[in-house]
Amino acid sequence: MNLALFDLDNTLLAGDSDFEWAQFLIAKGVLDAELHAAMNEEFFRQYKDGTLDIHAFLDFQLAPLARHTRCELDAWHAEFMTTRIRPIITAAARQRVAQHAANGDLLAMVTATNSFVTGPICRELGIPHLVATIPAQAEGVFSGQPRGLPAFREGKVARVEAWLESMGLWWGSFAQSWFYSDSHNDLPLLEKVTHPVAVDADDTLINIATTRGWPSISLRD
Repeated sequence: MNLALFDLDNTLLAGDSDFEWAQFLIAKGVLDAELHAAMNEEFFRQYKDGTLDIHAFLDFQLAPLARHTRCELDAWHAEFMTTRIRPIITAAARQRVAQHAANGDLLAMVTATNSFVTGPICRELGIPHLVATIPAQAEGVFSGQPRGLPAFREGKVARVEAWLESMGLWWGSFAQSWFYSDSHNDLPLLEKVTHPVAVDADDTLINIATTRGWPSISLRD
């Protein structure tokens, strides 16, 4: 058995689910347009620059979950999937996931975006396992804070290893392993697998991939 790990935003999606979720809530009038649009753009810029404070970002990203019922959130997310997410899942991304599944590989999506946003996307893509930042809950209500280590940078490695250990596995359990990502922020996990793959990558990751001889591909239609 081999292992195939997939980043989500700007990798399997031709866009960013974090950014799109905030923009969706702004368009719905759930978030203040002037304040939150500027903050959303700024956090997105910081992520691309490699300067993102993940805890400050999670304070911003998870706060709306705590202000609304799960029923409201689930209804909004269903609309979000239809209007914002399915249109940016490319056929090439679906095909790459399906290829690894057909090969009998163990598949997981590994993303810093919280599991409320990404769980339905993971299921839409047919990926059976999700390693994501977990929003904390109390009595079925989101608290607005993360639970445990965010799945970001080195946190992705730690969370993947904990997931593998929960099944009695480790890196050495696999003859081959893949991780697909667009971002230099994912370098720690890219360095752990036998087959790191840069996907529609940022300039920093493209340069690293070129220097190290990693494949660089596109999953955009």
